[in-house]
Amino acid sequence: MSKIVFLTTGFDYAGAEAQVVELAAGLKRKGWEPLIVSMIQPTGFIEELRELGIELLCLNMNKGLSGIMAIWRLRQILRRFRPDVVHSHLVHANLFARIARLFVRMPVLISTAHNINEGGRLRMLLYRLTDPLCDYMTNVSQDAVDRYVRIKASPKSKIKYIPNGINLGRFRSNDSERNDIRRELGIGDSFMWLAVGRLVEAKDYPTMLQAWSESIAAGGEGHLVIVGIGPMQEEIEGLARKLGIENRIRLLGIRKDIPRLMNAADAYLMSSRWEGMPIVLLEAAASELPIVATDVGGNAEVVVHGQSGRLVPPENPGALSAAMTDTMGLTVEERRRMGDQGRRAVLAKFNIDSIVIRWDGIYRELLASRAPVKLVEKGDWSET
Repeated sequence: MSKIVFLTTGFDYAGAEAQVVELAAGLKRKGWEPLIVSMIQPTGFIEELRELGIELLCLNMNKGLSGIMAIWRLRQILRRFRPDVVHSHLVHANLFARIARLFVRMPVLISTAHNINEGGRLRMLLYRLTDPLCDYMTNVSQDAVDRYVRIKASPKSKIKYIPNGINLGRFRSNDSERNDIRRELGIGDSFMWLAVGRLVEAKDYPTMLQAWSESIAAGGEGHLVIVGIGPMQEEIEGLARKLGIENRIRLLGIRKDIPRLMNAADAYLMSSRWEGMPIVLLEAAASELPIVATDVGGNAEVVVHGQSGRLVPPENPGALSAAMTDTMGLTVEERRRMGDQGRRAVLAKFNIDSIVIRWDGIYRELLASRAPVKLVEKGDWSET
């Protein structure tokens, strides 16, 4: 049985972590033995992983713990588990795993970035300097891969586009469940927009609230339901009061029943300034929801403008509001056709079973070669 360790920066209810859970579960079904290691204390998916029979360990890193101690702990874990592959996710874990490889045996090391923007120039420089210490790097959207090559965070020959995938079987229509959750939310038969994501700068909820306010002023009816927590919660609540729309918004915090909420919604909304390949956008498409989203990162790889939803420029409340108003003006049948297009696209390109098969092939190919990592040749960092 081949063994794999997934190393993550943290482990909470977020898109990258959800993808790691799906990959670990899928690989386990294919005969791999997965282990997940979080650098900091995990707060999400603990029960879910226990039910799957997948072990989750922690390096217990914090501001007071030196990297040397964390490397020693990782070394102890890897010596006991003896993985064939170490697959790190997110920038801190990617850089940590590469440095740790100087002291810890890793037959194969793969780094996966989950965003077009993982930080400033220093992080990108560190990616470039440590690139020889990993065997393979991926990002979850083609736009992100192109940017990493352009800014020389990774050589073109070494970084590949591997999209996220989802389990489509979790997202099914159920009228009874739809009615139940709408009663729970107190929105009855009104139009329901759903937005899921951490309350952080990247998601740009202020633009979303301003757009929703403009839609309401233009006669739009319904409610905006937002799922997530984060440092901007008080700011968002204050802005809703300032705009006078607090009665038309529901802030639900963390929820574990995203498929139920998707089932209850009429359309999905995303106002991000930047993205990688949002898992939640794939889930919305799989739930047959028409989508209004900003045209950033991998969003255009999920939403086909005019077919499965609408794409608008980021940080533009007017454009976002206009797309929302247009979507609310569609008939139920027109929205259903849009949703059907979205689910078909996800089935064709983002089915987790296909993504797991692809990763399984990559792991086995790298294990078969086991060639020592080469320093890149001068000029290999260019796009051509």
